[in-house]
Amino acid sequence: MGKDNFLRSMLSEKVNMTPNGFVADQLSPEQFRECHELIFDSLFEIHTSVISGVEGYGRFNEDGTPEYESCRDFLINTFTEDKEGYWYNWREMFGTTVLQRDFFEQYYKEMEARISYCEGRRYLVNNFTFLINIITDGKTTVGFPDWSYSGIGDFLIDFAIMDLNKPYLQIPELLMAYCKKRNIIIPDFKERFLCMAYYKGIDGLRWHASIDDAESCTSMMKSMSELKDRIYGL
Repeated sequence: MGKDNFLRSMLSEKVNMTPNGFVADQLSPEQFRECHELIFDSLFEIHTSVISGVEGYGRFNEDGTPEYESCRDFLINTFTEDKEGYWYNWREMFGTTVLQRDFFEQYYKEMEARISYCEGRRYLVNNFTFLINIITDGKTTVGFPDWSYSGIGDFLIDFAIMDLNKPYLQIPELLMAYCKKRNIIIPDFKERFLCMAYYKGIDGLRWHASIDDAESCTSMMKSMSELKDRIYGL
């Protein structure tokens, strides 16, 4: 079974993989706030998918098999140096790009310290939920056309990704209010959100540094530096 068919077999019919509309990145903060519940509804539809026949964590291989046995393996091994391909010997970037060793190591440790909160939290995740990858009409339709990074993990990763580049949209703040309104309880929410956010943050820093995107690195570092106070203040 191909990856697309594999995903369709798990996803609710309410999850749209071929949507019509415009990219959600075009929404103003006010427009996003007006339709955020619609987007959150669609994400929760993804996360309620039945995955009982799938073991492991991490991004799906082409046959629909996640790469890692545990959440710890997934998060830690993302940053190993001996993987063949684009990230082989990536730590050389500390001396050749804008990637700052001290900052990276600080938030790697922050992530690592919280992995236990995410262990056992297994959900289908899109794992590529930047607003530029979400299609909506702003009223009734939300869709996710790109599933290239999909896999199994803590569902809060999909919300943390949205917050990473647009902290002014206040994703975790809106999510807390959304869950309270619907009587949804997320155990260890704060630590899990921070773990997923720091994981995606340092991975994103590594990527933007590799393409000499200093502006994005600076913005992401600011966002990550301020996130703990935001989350603990909820």
